[in-house]
Amino acid sequence: MTRFRYKAVQANGNGSDGFIEAEDRRDALRLLDGQGLFPSLLEADDRSGANHSQSAPSKQAAKSTPAFRIGASIKRKEVTAFTQEMAALLEAGITIPQALDAMKEEIDNPAMKAIVQTLWESVHKGIALSTAMEAHPKQFSSLYVSMIRVGEEAGALHQVLQDVADLLEHEDDVRSEVVTAVAYPMFVLGFGVFTVILLLTVVLPRLFGMLTEMMDVLPLPTLILLAVSGFAQKYWWLILAVSGAVSYGIFHYGKTPKGHLMLDRLKLRLPLLGPVFTSSATSRFARTLGTLVKAGVSLLPSLKIVEATIGNQVLSDSIAHVTEETRKGDSLAAPLGKANLFPRTAIQMIHVGEETGKLDVMLLKVAAMEEKQMRARTKTLVSLLAPLLILVVGALVGFIVIALLLPIFKMSQTIH
Repeated sequence: MTRFRYKAVQANGNGSDGFIEAEDRRDALRLLDGQGLFPSLLEADDRSGANHSQSAPSKQAAKSTPAFRIGASIKRKEVTAFTQEMAALLEAGITIPQALDAMKEEIDNPAMKAIVQTLWESVHKGIALSTAMEAHPKQFSSLYVSMIRVGEEAGALHQVLQDVADLLEHEDDVRSEVVTAVAYPMFVLGFGVFTVILLLTVVLPRLFGMLTEMMDVLPLPTLILLAVSGFAQKYWWLILAVSGAVSYGIFHYGKTPKGHLMLDRLKLRLPLLGPVFTSSATSRFARTLGTLVKAGVSLLPSLKIVEATIGNQVLSDSIAHVTEETRKGDSLAAPLGKANLFPRTAIQMIHVGEETGKLDVMLLKVAAMEEKQMRARTKTLVSLLAPLLILVVGALVGFIVIALLLPIFKMSQTIH
């Protein structure tokens, strides 16, 4: 048994300090929690002969954490894993402080460890977990925090955490599928661009030097290619500078409200890609709203949260209008139908869900339908895009080959 010295806060807010004997630090936390005490300091008593390195008061733990800007390199999957583990620990009957204490010892990422440490410290001061999470908006969105708050109020935090984890995991899976689907076309495009640039700037100038010495008049395709190659070789720095400036301008213009709105509108109007963006946004809307309603968040606050997380300003403005119409007493299905966000069958399902009191179930079914449509459209797009890119790259390389062979054919005819 090890003797620990502690300072804690009682449920009534009064301070308390003393000593407690336990097998280890985790067992000491469990005993203190059973007494209704929230420790701010817990360390092995030197006089007990325990190794002082086992102590972990909040200040000392904070000092032992490597200097790291919180949120600097935390992946989304790490937040999902944290949520899943928290749900499992709480479902097993472990208290929130104990769960956070156990997790911060196991996390390898210094940035994530620092966040869990701050959550643990806040909870031990009597601050609600949802309130503590609001200090880290990059990791815990308004959707995440709102659901956690509802779970705390309803006394079903472990179930809500599992719902949040399922939502995050599902979104990660969908995003991974899309990235995997477009990886091959992007590789084809990148390899083709690299090949053409290499030919224009390195290979062709040497060949053209030989051809111009051997022939007085070159065919038109060869002259065009010679001009393009010469410009690329001489002014490559200008091409890079202009490309960088244009990219920089588009990026910063997209940060402005007007530019952001214009780019989002353009995304939805793109041929082939537009329907994919629309299906992605509407499926996210339905799944997020369904998850919020299932967790117990009322409809109007849920719509405001979804409005901020849908990821497209044009659709966000449409949802804001739907929210306003719903606030005036209209049902959800009617303004959604007017906004043309969903097909008629989906609107009917939402209407049935409102009438039967199973809105969350119907919204999740609509989300599954829209995601299926998005996957189908993505597969169709990829099946068309890959051959199209191969055709474009092949045409460019073919033009280069023809432009090189024409002078050779012309010289062979002259010789004969």
